[in-house]
Amino acid sequence: MKNYFKRGEPMVLVSGATLAVILFMTLTLMAVILGNSLGYFWVKGLVRLQLSDGSLVMGQLTDTERHALTDAERLQLKVGNRDLYAQDFRWVDHSEITGRDIPEDAYLLERHEHGNFFGFLKELKDIAGAPVAADHASLLRLHREVLKQKDGLATIKREMSRLNQASERLRLKILKLEYRDAVANGATIARLTEQRDQLTVRFDELLEQLNQRQAVINQASAVFSDAGGTDKELALQELVRIYQPNRMSVVAKAGAYLVKIKELLLDAPRESNTEGGLFPAIFGTVMMVLLMSVFSLPFGVIAAIYLREYAKEGRLVQLVRIAVNNLAGVPSIVYGVFGLGFFVYGIGGSLDKLFFPERLPTPVFGTGGILWASLTLALLTVPVVIVATEESLASIPKGIREGSLALGATKFQTLTRVLLPMATPGIMTGLVLSMARAVGEVAPLMMVGVVKLAPTLPFDGQFPFFHMDRKFMHLGFHIFDVGFQSPNVEAAKPMVYVTTLLLLLIVIAASSLAIRFRNQMRRKYTSSHF
Repeated sequence: MKNYFKRGEPMVLVSGATLAVILFMTLTLMAVILGNSLGYFWVKGLVRLQLSDGSLVMGQLTDTERHALTDAERLQLKVGNRDLYAQDFRWVDHSEITGRDIPEDAYLLERHEHGNFFGFLKELKDIAGAPVAADHASLLRLHREVLKQKDGLATIKREMSRLNQASERLRLKILKLEYRDAVANGATIARLTEQRDQLTVRFDELLEQLNQRQAVINQASAVFSDAGGTDKELALQELVRIYQPNRMSVVAKAGAYLVKIKELLLDAPRESNTEGGLFPAIFGTVMMVLLMSVFSLPFGVIAAIYLREYAKEGRLVQLVRIAVNNLAGVPSIVYGVFGLGFFVYGIGGSLDKLFFPERLPTPVFGTGGILWASLTLALLTVPVVIVATEESLASIPKGIREGSLALGATKFQTLTRVLLPMATPGIMTGLVLSMARAVGEVAPLMMVGVVKLAPTLPFDGQFPFFHMDRKFMHLGFHIFDVGFQSPNVEAAKPMVYVTTLLLLLIVIAASSLAIRFRNQMRRKYTSSHF
């Protein structure tokens, strides 16, 4: 028994048991996320219940439980029709149900606003406002026609956007000229003002044309009634998708599932971020992590090289290492406060005074943006890169350095051609850890640039293409916003799990690419001395 403890076998068992517990907890977490997110896009059938008081209620069955006081079973229905009921869900005691059926002609309507609508088709009008046959085929045909005409308005909207941007550029030029010398630049200002007025006239013409065409499209409408017989007229352009779930086959539901996945990845959010797509948040998250890596990796590697290869060992270097290690444990909100004060108000405010004084007090860089958010997270993660790089350099045998110097290489050549390539796997480990931490941080981002809904992306087709001053959306903040700030938390819960799954997938994808590159470099520079 004494040898048993001397060999350290109990600690091996404890370590193995701890690893097993961690793996079990991780797999359980992934199972919960997958179970609550993958089924969100599946089109569920509608059930209609007749209650003991004679009323009817229809919706999707989402949960069952026993009442804590009466121990009676009750059902939870997603009844939709938020504009009629002011709620999305309703609990119904099993004892109140006197009848149940599955109406095949029931509709599930996905709308741009007010959530889903569940009901039955009663009347249908075409684009001219004339009544047509109220059947499923006519409804789908008219809806496709409306969406086609609505897509045709995109050309007008793009032209309006171009005119608006051109007008804004002229406005900024006028502001700059007025700030420098309004009298001396009077002729130029008058010419630019005339050009801007012409753009405004053209914009108003397109706006009137857009409103007229939208008014025509709005005439195409349908009247639906809920389970209780309450009628609701809906413009067809307000409908995103139309289903009769109780008549859909498994293949049709699978097709609808794929369409919703595509919408999630490529479209913008709607209904206070609780429905629709997540493309702006995905784009903002990925772009912020890339910018953060561009800033943190070089500075972290350079600092580690100096500490390990050039700085003389002493009390000062020891204090610097202690400070770097302590910085890795500083709460992220502290970095957010520092980023707000130093980057946003300090550097950003100075840039505004130097290059954009005519726009003050409206800030350009003196407010939160993706540039300041990336720099803030770079400061947060650079200690991880420093520690990983320094440890990787320290693990290289001293004989390799001496051999390179003995063959006539300079210290700089030894560093760049021998040491850094061999230390690349450790550097990539630090990068993986820094990216994994940066992706999940939310608190500092709330202070330096992240928003609930960003009207434009930080990168687009307008010069200078990269707009570092723009605010952005982030998947982590999206989870916080939808899960804790939404007025209808129960309805938003599935979107929280979906967003969490996407965030995890981005972390896994980014880490996997970095790990693959690290393994390639490790195989390439592995030395027999290790």
